[in-house]
Amino acid sequence: MAGGAIVNSGSGKEYPGKLTLYVLVTCVVAATGGLIFGYDIGISGGVTSMDSFLEKFFPEVHRKQQADRSTNQYCQFDSQLLQTFTSSLYLAALVASFFASGVTRAFGRKWSMFGGGVTFLVGAALNGAAKDVAMLIIGRILLGIGVGFANQSVPVYLSEMAPARLRGMLNIGFQLMITIGILAANLINYGTNKIKGGWGWRVSLALAAVPAAIITVGSLFLPDTPNSLLERGFPERAQRMLRRIRGTDDVGAEYADLVAASEESKLVENPWANILQRRYRPQITMALLIPFFQQLTGINVIMFYAPVLFRTLGFGSNASLMSSVITGLVNVFATFVSIFTVDRLGRRKLFLEGGAQMIVCQIVVGTLIAIKFGTSGDGGDLSKGYAAIVVLFICVYVAGFAWSWGPLGWLVPSEIFPLEIRSAGQSINVSVNMLFTFAIAQAFLTMLCHMKFGLFYFFAGWVVIMSFFVFFFLPETKNVPIEEMVLVWRKHWFWGRFIAADDVNGVEMGIGKPKSGDK
Repeated sequence: MAGGAIVNSGSGKEYPGKLTLYVLVTCVVAATGGLIFGYDIGISGGVTSMDSFLEKFFPEVHRKQQADRSTNQYCQFDSQLLQTFTSSLYLAALVASFFASGVTRAFGRKWSMFGGGVTFLVGAALNGAAKDVAMLIIGRILLGIGVGFANQSVPVYLSEMAPARLRGMLNIGFQLMITIGILAANLINYGTNKIKGGWGWRVSLALAAVPAAIITVGSLFLPDTPNSLLERGFPERAQRMLRRIRGTDDVGAEYADLVAASEESKLVENPWANILQRRYRPQITMALLIPFFQQLTGINVIMFYAPVLFRTLGFGSNASLMSSVITGLVNVFATFVSIFTVDRLGRRKLFLEGGAQMIVCQIVVGTLIAIKFGTSGDGGDLSKGYAAIVVLFICVYVAGFAWSWGPLGWLVPSEIFPLEIRSAGQSINVSVNMLFTFAIAQAFLTMLCHMKFGLFYFFAGWVVIMSFFVFFFLPETKNVPIEEMVLVWRKHWFWGRFIAADDVNGVEMGIGKPKSGDK
């Protein structure tokens, strides 16, 4: 087996320094940018299962859902307009991420976060006050712009601020905040659904302003990363900031590496043209395929539409919202597993274990639904015991995602790009993520109607494919300084053919030279 040629040691030069309180606080504040993304993922599925919301904006769906229970369960919520409400945000985020790349490179990561927070605030106000579907979708588009800016800048900021040996843990703070946002939204939906008078959905949508305000205000107090300061021509400030975030004056080696990377980045006038060069083939492949695969795990079937999905399975309105709260809790706690293991076990092991867990659970859930509803969708409501088994396996599936493809889908792309193309690379990552998030959100209810229980087998098949991809083509990146990452690709059995010796000479001659004994 070629395994020995596939796995890299994942270790690199260790710079002096420690995890300072200053870095920990700034990373926690920056990671709150994930709250707006998570809150939106959780809130949209909840409000679209509320009768009062459907009756006001999507009366056709409401009539179908209230019809005789013998109606095909799989097709109750099939509506292009309803799916457009959910998916419009992600199309806007896709476009916004390209503009965010220029802002992030020219003005720094924090101002991209600030712009995202402000735009999200305006979108939340419009959604909470919405009078018609057009107003809802305009608000969603503004929310999407905010998400595009935040998702482009936050993972890069975290990867640049963190010490190499703890980069995984601190970067996954972003995913943790996403899961907390989802859980908060699920809890709020559960509460607002009980409000008399049918206006609870307004509270749910308007409260998106809270996470938006947190990142907007928080970003104003964030320092620039040393990498960004060097990129924008402030070497003295960069060196002072590096001393502060590492908690030591002995930063000469790391600073020299950053300067070398910055000098190379200044030779690149157009990162969008350079990113297509042969030597960046490994990184661009990962930036395209990792977010593509992340969405085809099927997680957003659960996170966007959990209440709708549970109602389709025969749960009542409150029961479906409570079930999504349970999966939200699992999501949060399982993310902590990744936080505490990613820098010890590495990225590859978590990807592969999580993938195996998701495959098994999707096959089981699909089979349980097939037994109950068959292909006709006429099966009535689930018994409590049967429903509990379905929720259990969905929770195990969510846990597998939460410590693998969830956090690592953001972590790995943010840590593999050299400085000269980092902003452009992250924009591609976010754009592909949003494109396929949009596609899944726009198509899921229709796919459920037509593919029925086979939809779960469809996503399980994709998880098999992505697990093979990780096994053969993704090298281990734990504990490797960002500016040294080219050595990982150079040593890889497949990607090494795309990287010439000249592309790594500077690194091997002192820019992040590996420790003796590293293979």
